Amino acid sequence: MTGNQLPGGTYRAGDLTLTRFGYGAMQLAGPGVFGPPKDRDAAIAVLRTAVDLGIRHIDTADFYGPYITNEIIREALHPYPDGLHIVTKVGARRDEQGGWPHARTPAELVQQVHDNLQRLGLEALDVVNLRVGGLDSPEPGSIAEQFGALAELRDQGLIRHLGLSTVDAEQLAEAQSIAPVVCVQNFYNLANRQDDALVDSTARQGIAYVPYWPLGGMSPLQSDALTKVAARLDSTPMSVALAWLLQRSPNMLLIPGTSSAQHLRENIRGAALELPQDILTELNAVGGKGLPS
Repeated sequence: MTGNQLPGGTYRAGDLTLTRFGYGAMQLAGPGVFGPPKDRDAAIAVLRTAVDLGIRHIDTADFYGPYITNEIIREALHPYPDGLHIVTKVGARRDEQGGWPHARTPAELVQQVHDNLQRLGLEALDVVNLRVGGLDSPEPGSIAEQFGALAELRDQGLIRHLGLSTVDAEQLAEAQSIAPVVCVQNFYNLANRQDDALVDSTARQGIAYVPYWPLGGMSPLQSDALTKVAARLDSTPMSVALAWLLQRSPNMLLIPGTSSAQHLRENIRGAALELPQDILTELNAVGGKGLPS
């Protein structure tokens, strides 16, 4: 299987080409994204399976674990195959209680970039996303100082592309006034569509939109309408939710996470489901406001 055979094929943002079906590595760490996994061999296996299946877009962060996820990625995949793009995030850390406090001073961001480089075994990071808001919503305010620090590292050749995570439209525009932005990673799924306008705006600009928690958060998306549609299609709610996202907009890139190689294959098969227009119309009503048909 190649990237073009994966659901959705590939998407080009600037000179960066990513498979629209990617892999989110957050679940490779232990419970609560904290500490080591129960089965490190299984974690290595799912990463190698992802690459074998044609996925060339892996999302991670050094604060997953912390550190553990990146160490597993390096153990599983280094030296990295041609065309594999590892996208990482900076702007947070983990405390001893497993919390996610901000770490966004310029000095902290520079250190995090160097930490990612070291643990992943890279000389330059393909994409670095500046995480700005909380777990599920942006925090308004200027990000010029923080994004400017990353732009300097891009100028130095330590970062190839820059992205943003958990931001609003104003913050995206501010960042673009400093350096090009290739992707936005925000909370978005069938039932949580506060970002509808931003999805459409980034699509017009050729910026990838990467929804996290595509299945509704820490538990699968719950919706009577989704469940009924899945039953009619002889599919699963998760499959329908992933397929809906891919059909929502051509710039939508998926990074569902799993610690199981079998579950990864199931997600890929599910996302390949082609939803007919009448089903799309029905699902578009789930989130409380309709989408363009």
